[in-house]
Amino acid sequence: MNAKNTKAIKSPGAVYFMFGATGDLAHRKLYPALYSMYHSGKLEKDFAIMGIAPEKLSQGEFCDSVYQSTQEFGHCKPKSNKREWDEFSEHIQYMSLDINDTDGFHRLKEAAEQVEEKFQIAGNRLFYLALPPDLFDRVTSNIKKGGLLESNGWHRLVIEKPFGSDLASAEKLNEDILKVFAEREIYRLDHYLGKEMVQNISAFRFTNAFFEAFWNNKYIANIQITMSETVGVEERGGYYDHAGALRDMGQNHMLQMLAAMAMEPPSRLDPEDIHDEKVKVFRALRTYATAAQVHKHVVRGQYSAGELDGEQKPAYRSEKSVAANSDTETYFAAKVFVDNFRWAGVPFYVRTGKRLPVKTTEIVVEFKNVPDNVFYTKQDKIEPNLLVFRVSPAEGLYFKVNAKNPDSNPSAANIIPVAMDINEESLIGPDTTEGYELLLFDATCGDTSCFTRWGEVALAWAFVDKITEVWAGDQQEPKLYPCGSWGPEEAQQLLEKDGFHWWPMMGQRGAGN
Repeated sequence: MNAKNTKAIKSPGAVYFMFGATGDLAHRKLYPALYSMYHSGKLEKDFAIMGIAPEKLSQGEFCDSVYQSTQEFGHCKPKSNKREWDEFSEHIQYMSLDINDTDGFHRLKEAAEQVEEKFQIAGNRLFYLALPPDLFDRVTSNIKKGGLLESNGWHRLVIEKPFGSDLASAEKLNEDILKVFAEREIYRLDHYLGKEMVQNISAFRFTNAFFEAFWNNKYIANIQITMSETVGVEERGGYYDHAGALRDMGQNHMLQMLAAMAMEPPSRLDPEDIHDEKVKVFRALRTYATAAQVHKHVVRGQYSAGELDGEQKPAYRSEKSVAANSDTETYFAAKVFVDNFRWAGVPFYVRTGKRLPVKTTEIVVEFKNVPDNVFYTKQDKIEPNLLVFRVSPAEGLYFKVNAKNPDSNPSAANIIPVAMDINEESLIGPDTTEGYELLLFDATCGDTSCFTRWGEVALAWAFVDKITEVWAGDQQEPKLYPCGSWGPEEAQQLLEKDGFHWWPMMGQRGAGN
């Protein structure tokens, strides 16, 4: 099921500058990914990791924290191979740095040159900003002022979402970054693009004739994209109350998955050609610019108190750092159209929310039923065929087809749905490569295929901004839904009006559901 075979390929040597080195993202994702790259042979001897943060830590203290994070969150555990860890840790450096201190960036340059000489690194430098977006401008400006772009190798900048809070802020942020880095050097990371099944969508679509032939409005009734979370806002109430589900999940993850499902095959497997096809999808999105259009096609929800997993959970407005009268959405569902020849008339239903019953991400393709035939004379209803991309937590493919009930005789023609479930782990074993490792490896190799280009970001914000503008001037509050439910009733009605329904998610689906 792996769309890429990276295990036999070594990345070019580089210095990894990890800004925000003591933060949660670095500890949960980045250090485990780098250690896994070393374990699998993608990193050899010509690399260095330079942790950069304001905290005063000794070299030993920082190495210990990296060890603990890799041991706790890592795909590969350093405890099982002490010699390998000792070799890896020799490549780790730490520097306490105030990002406003230009002189400190000069010292960082000197430290980088020392490790490049020590490990024979050819001047390649990757700057990873695991920082809030409002710090990007200061950091990139000081990277340039500090002389860190004066080495002989390549220079690349990796930045995480959120890339702005609307189109205007994203444009300003992009303008600031482009003063230092060229577009080809900027890697805007959406970690969902590192997930194996998201990467596999294009391979599955474009290499299997029996699916690509039916991948259009003649055969597909609708496509449903669900990203459900059981958690609330936890400690992110302050951030989330200014963002909301549409900005936090819709503008990036969900629209990127929609683009992967809807895009045309690229003329070449070249990053620019892939991005060109995704941009065409974003340009074809039907815009909802009026209140009537938004109210008809988009549902905004917010969780109220309720029971989840046997525990009573508070309402969103009772969460820490959330305003008592907040109208921020913790849930949204929308009916989206891609107005091009292939997809004309096919609704893409998307939904995401917090405090829902199951944590899962799935893409369900519902095919149109075959014309009424002799089998319909024997029973009232035959279920449609489904193809499901299980993105997380368990990656794989799920098919639902129709077959004769083995307990019935042929003349009875008792048709039942049966499932074919393909789990990725059963095909390649549990030692699969994780998303951040794939993305860090791609960035080091200069492959932007699984990163987002500015045009995609801008068009996604333009689509989302029209909805948020209506909400901002709207007198309607979000529809409430209790914790542990599947969202507001209006989200169910969004599909029922079209004769469809949301399909059950992983853990709730059996062969007959």
